Amino acid sequence: MINIPTDLLRTLVAVVDLRSFTKAAASLGITQPAVSAQIKRLQYLLGKEIFDRSAQGISLTPHGEMTVSYARRLLSINDQIMEIGGPGRAAEHLIRIGAPGDFVATILSRTLARFRSRWPGVKFNVRMGVYDPLIRELRQGDIDLVVSLSAMRPVDARHYWEEDVVWVRGENTKIDTGKPIPLVSYGEKSLNRNLAITALKSVGLEWEDVFYGPSLLSLSGAVSAGLGVMALARRRVDQFGLLGLSGGNLVWDATPLPKLDSFFCGIYIREGADREVLEQLADMIWHELRPDGDTAKADSDAAVLEMARAKNSAA
Repeated sequence: MINIPTDLLRTLVAVVDLRSFTKAAASLGITQPAVSAQIKRLQYLLGKEIFDRSAQGISLTPHGEMTVSYARRLLSINDQIMEIGGPGRAAEHLIRIGAPGDFVATILSRTLARFRSRWPGVKFNVRMGVYDPLIRELRQGDIDLVVSLSAMRPVDARHYWEEDVVWVRGENTKIDTGKPIPLVSYGEKSLNRNLAITALKSVGLEWEDVFYGPSLLSLSGAVSAGLGVMALARRRVDQFGLLGLSGGNLVWDATPLPKLDSFFCGIYIREGADREVLEQLADMIWHELRPDGDTAKADSDAAVLEMARAKNSAA
């Protein structure tokens, strides 16, 4: 017997009620391609078309009408069962998350607040870290969800995208390429630092670590004060504006320093129980973090993953 995940039915009902895939995606906190992928997965499991493709707009087939009717009843029963546990049951649901510090301080916190409005009582334990130890803890089951940066393209992330990395300097910072380049970073294990050193080595430039800081705000202060330069994802400067302290920090495009390689940001979830909840949270985080220019690539990957999961569920 094949079980139909309730999140697929909830997506179907949202599309029908709102008469739009786009509006349904916004209400669910996921992307439109993710909604399309879930509908495709549901149709794959049912073996029949839900929507009438010959009609304009959102129009159901007779089988689709029956499916939506049963879906409403099933979701209603599901919600009633969840209410039996009361507030105490929801409070016991702890999601353990690992992420870079600057993500925790900005978008991630807002996203978790929005997610908790959909899953009342859910609690979060968030720790900051870098890729290798966070992924190791995820594999061991010590963390449920990881947002992390890597130099290599992820092969097992639910979502991933590429980030452009640039040099950032203070407004009055001057660099002499004949001397070691002063670097500001999170520390020796920092991916940004490794990208900076790799780029400098490629053209035979020396460097020195002049400042390690625990947060993006502390690094911003060091760069603004002229202590050194740092490698940073362009969107951390342009989109979030966390580097706008007194004196300012500038993206150094016309720089004598070598071009920096980009890196990848991925969202990974633990295998096992509560996967439906983790997938919804991962999709919501992706929806908030995704760069506008890369949505087609990552949304395509999400659709492929959804179809793969549908085939695995049916097997």
